[in-house]
Amino acid sequence: MNKTYKVAAFYQFAPLPQYSELKAPLELALKQFGACGSVLLAEEGINGTIAAHPSGLENSLHEISRITGLNNLGAKFSYTDTKPFRRMKVRIKKEIVTIGPVQANPNEKVGTYVEPAAWNDLISAPDVVVIDTRNAYEYGIGTFHGAVDPQTESFSEFPAWARAKFTDKSQKIAMFCTGGIRCEKASSFLKHEGFENVYHLKGGILKYLEEVKPEQSLWQGGCFVFDERVAVGHGLQVLDFSICHGCLAPVSAEARKSPKFEEGVCCLACADLLTEVQKASNRERQRQVNLASKRGAKHLGPE
Repeated sequence: MNKTYKVAAFYQFAPLPQYSELKAPLELALKQFGACGSVLLAEEGINGTIAAHPSGLENSLHEISRITGLNNLGAKFSYTDTKPFRRMKVRIKKEIVTIGPVQANPNEKVGTYVEPAAWNDLISAPDVVVIDTRNAYEYGIGTFHGAVDPQTESFSEFPAWARAKFTDKSQKIAMFCTGGIRCEKASSFLKHEGFENVYHLKGGILKYLEEVKPEQSLWQGGCFVFDERVAVGHGLQVLDFSICHGCLAPVSAEARKSPKFEEGVCCLACADLLTEVQKASNRERQRQVNLASKRGAKHLGPE
């Protein structure tokens, strides 16, 4: 492929007691190979999305495994013409994905992994409840047919929602998320709570969209990703979404046709919620962005 950047989304739950000592050497190595993105380290494992030119990305992933000793990162790959992250950052965290003060450690207990090829049969079964463990704005631009939306604003709200929603510990529950990490941790939580039949999509939506053909797919819409691509579809092709600077929600090409949408200012979802002072501030910010863009184009000149 002739795309400029190759993107890898990865994680691994594994005991990592020396995690705080790995930050400096890992960040140095990734920067040396021209990688950009974010990597989280915690005692429970590693979580990250990074991008680089293809050879640099291959070297970066090799260094991550060498430095951490983790060799089962399960990376999902995609491509983009533009740099999807501004810088490279390695962060130390209490959890690699925050679910809060509950028992949820996939290194101790976890649900059943389901490969993308077997996912359709599972979620089509009438006795299975399918749960989208992502946040409401992610669900809003795409999800699996028939999936339940917990309407959470953050993943840490999931335990309270699940406890209120389910009392039958024998209920079959199938969960999914972007790359697999949230649904894996959610499955650990439910197993610790005593649920017997808990399943989660291995590799998440990204691996499903990569491996399952569109004509066989039960996925509807786009999958939000946490970088400047905003959303991807089948084959992990970048979709035409942008981010509203008024409320940070993803906005589709169709939604941008709304008379209430104003580039860099507001969208249909927040146009009536923002004050005129807030809109004026956003307009000034967008004006500065436009000026900077024009100066950059003038400086570069014709190729």
